[in-house]
Amino acid sequence: MDSEAGRDDWEGLAADRAWQSLARVNSAELAPGDTVRFKRGGAWRGSLVPISGSEAAPVTYTSYGDGPKPLILGSLSRNRTEDWVRVGENLWATLPQEYRRGAKILDLRGGAWRHHQEAGARIGLRHVEDPDGTIVRIACESSGTASNHVQLWGPELAVEQGDWLLLTFRARSSKAFRFPGVGVLQGSSPWTRYARSGPAERSVDAQWNTFEVAFQVAQSADSGRLHINLGGVLPADAVFEFQPQSLHAAIPTIADPLSADVGNIIFDGGAVCGWKKWSVEELIHPYDYYYDAATQRVFLYGEAAPTSRHQSIELALGRHVINQGGAHHVVYDGLAVMYGAAHGFGGANTHNLVIRNCDLGYIGGAHQFTRADGQPVRYGNAIEFWNGARDHLVENCRIWEVYDAALTNQGRSPDSKQINITYRNNLILNSEYSFEYWNHPETAMTRNIRFVNNTCIGAGRGWAHQQRPDPNGSHLMFYSNTADTAGIEIRYNIFYDHTDWGSRYSSGWQVLPEMDFNLWYSQTGVMAYWFRDKLDTFDEYRRVTGLDTHSQFADPQFVDPAAGDYRPSSDSPARKLRPDGGPVGAPSLW
Repeated sequence: MDSEAGRDDWEGLAADRAWQSLARVNSAELAPGDTVRFKRGGAWRGSLVPISGSEAAPVTYTSYGDGPKPLILGSLSRNRTEDWVRVGENLWATLPQEYRRGAKILDLRGGAWRHHQEAGARIGLRHVEDPDGTIVRIACESSGTASNHVQLWGPELAVEQGDWLLLTFRARSSKAFRFPGVGVLQGSSPWTRYARSGPAERSVDAQWNTFEVAFQVAQSADSGRLHINLGGVLPADAVFEFQPQSLHAAIPTIADPLSADVGNIIFDGGAVCGWKKWSVEELIHPYDYYYDAATQRVFLYGEAAPTSRHQSIELALGRHVINQGGAHHVVYDGLAVMYGAAHGFGGANTHNLVIRNCDLGYIGGAHQFTRADGQPVRYGNAIEFWNGARDHLVENCRIWEVYDAALTNQGRSPDSKQINITYRNNLILNSEYSFEYWNHPETAMTRNIRFVNNTCIGAGRGWAHQQRPDPNGSHLMFYSNTADTAGIEIRYNIFYDHTDWGSRYSSGWQVLPEMDFNLWYSQTGVMAYWFRDKLDTFDEYRRVTGLDTHSQFADPQFVDPAAGDYRPSSDSPARKLRPDGGPVGAPSLW
């Protein structure tokens, strides 16, 4: 892969015949044992979707050549003067996106739609024939509190990554609401989302109106279904009439539109980050910004044009940078995964993955959903293994500036099994959580999760901590865990500096992690939030919990932490804390 001199119509078997784009590698028919090499010093934007290998022959994604690690970027740049227009006093905006209709893909006027409801939501659906096409009439008693509590499922279609689609429909509602948008989902577990739009530009009200919603396909699929989440959005006692018309290919006027939520803006490599707000009216301080999904524009507060003050402006989009749902027997080695507003590595139901020698920075911050009380929820982990996950290894990685967790495995389904996952020898900086774990319900299972020989610094010191609605800077975030759990091991780590908690535990735990021979130190926050009790000191923490019997609370005496040199000095207690007298923390720093 050569992002500058490559060509997608070449065979890609030599450096001088390299492919160029992520779209080309994502569509390649790779076989077990194949290796994809990205040229060092190059940069690619979008989502990498890996191909699975086999037990004897994994598929490998790595680098070649000299220079910095190849960049896989989950962001779009807006560095040109013409990328921004002044729209008010101290207010700037990216250019508006518009679409032209291409070829018709589906005629939706006669199709049947079905619905799903859960968690106490109650609606009635029936189809009404009309000369302009079938009307899907929904009488809502309650739409629940979360988006998935009421779902509409439409016709099947095949989709190709990168394609743009335009849904046209007519609608009215006895009670006004904002149409939440449309997606394309796998019609069965694990319900992979192949595409998703933002909400419609205007509300559905009592009058019939025609709407057009455009969206881009994030992942190819032979068969997906049109899908609409109405949970928590459709008003109680409303009658909503939805009359789908057509699905066309769409031709965007901007080649790289902001087609997903912008969860962070990174100026000049992190010198400053944006402060996400939820309306234009809230933009009152420098670097406050608002992403308007309907127009796919960012509005930014500033006295001068953004490009007059910054050379680099990266808008991180709410998509996984590495979208590995369902993948197995894959090795990633020596990649830099940066500026993504969802997860750096994300996806459910994976096994036998190795993530080695990778850099991840400025990850997370995208809008996930809005609670019933109106509070928006943001998310984003650097490396997440979701639901079914087993036999994974993450080692020798550098991770910094993450909205939620640097490393995490978590699940929420009756058959969620988290088995044999090891995180070792990693350096973690300025993430809200260094490691997060939870799994439930009671039928879920967790076995043999090892978090060992990692150096974790500055939990809660990242770009997002001050703007989170729930600041929780904690090295170990152990939320509610009702799964059948055994063999969680937290050993030989350095946990240095946290804003709130060294570790935090919530309800449900029956078997605690095995924690020992760790070096702890912080001059701020408290040692633990222990099932609603705050344990201020290290001695109190050990006495109450029975954990970390041989661990120490002492300054690791890094060589020069202000300059980013986190090597323990020659007389650091980290050098002889192990039971054999050996060092703790990430060996790469020795």
